[in-house]
Amino acid sequence: MRWWMLAKILLHPIRFLQERIDAWVMARVKRQPGPIAVPRHRVYIVPTRFGYAFAFMVFVMLLGAMNYSNSMAFALVFLLTGLGLVCMHHTHANLVNVQLRALRVRPVFAGETAHFELLVENPSRRPRYSLGVSWPREPHAHSHADVAPRDQGVVTLSRPAPARGWLPARVFSVFTEFPLGMFHAWTWIELDMACLVYPKPAPPGPPPPAARGHGSALAGAHAGQDEFAGLRNYQRGDTPRSIHWKSLPKLRQPMVKQFTETLEQELWLDWDALPQIDAEARLSQLTRWVLDAEAGQRPYGLRLPGLRIAPGRGEPHQESCLKALALFDPA
Repeated sequence: MRWWMLAKILLHPIRFLQERIDAWVMARVKRQPGPIAVPRHRVYIVPTRFGYAFAFMVFVMLLGAMNYSNSMAFALVFLLTGLGLVCMHHTHANLVNVQLRALRVRPVFAGETAHFELLVENPSRRPRYSLGVSWPREPHAHSHADVAPRDQGVVTLSRPAPARGWLPARVFSVFTEFPLGMFHAWTWIELDMACLVYPKPAPPGPPPPAARGHGSALAGAHAGQDEFAGLRNYQRGDTPRSIHWKSLPKLRQPMVKQFTETLEQELWLDWDALPQIDAEARLSQLTRWVLDAEAGQRPYGLRLPGLRIAPGRGEPHQESCLKALALFDPA
């Protein structure tokens, strides 16, 4: 046994014992796709601080009842003891057979907070109150839900997303302290879910340089309804709405308004256009350009080493580009 482990046992024996028990339990938690039902034999229960204080109070009352041989004091002690046992039974039963499944996890950018939504299902005919979820060692960062009979509820777990890529959900606890808060019942679960973390966008800056080769830009104009291009002589078949009536008294002949529709330029966001910075900075800058191009409603394509995404626009196209940037391996 190493000296630091021996020191930890001597200085913090309860904490060391708890860590060993948690490690033993965590090693037996398997990652599953869900839904996961909480079995009876996997529900652990211990008294809370309030529960220990309640037990100590009942013990002191028992000593007093024995000292004075007071039957009414004995009756009160037994009544309170029965109340504690009934509370323990209801706390344990409030968690048994609850089912959990993973919902869709929305992608976030690096540096933001990932939110893992869980669907809690109650298949029984009685309601479940104050069902909570939390990460290990983070009891204060939790979410609660009350679930009606044969109904569903949603709880959320949050954790920071420091780097791009897939952020898997860790093992988390499902717990309850209903009805009186004297007992804490919990179990450990690990669902097969992960959050996609996009690269952190670079600060707003200059637009992307024009890509070289491959016909990166296409411009032209044809008849349309976007921009006013001038007047022409009236021809048979032109609609009255297209006639420029204001010029009729001056020119003495009807003139028709002309419009042009400009073909949008296809913008290529190229990895090779940023040779002077490192890989992560390149990905951040490309992410910024993707967001700016989408906000400007310009068709854009993405070129990475070994990957080429054709120009397009819209939310699905933006998600495809950001996902490629998030999962790109510079090696």
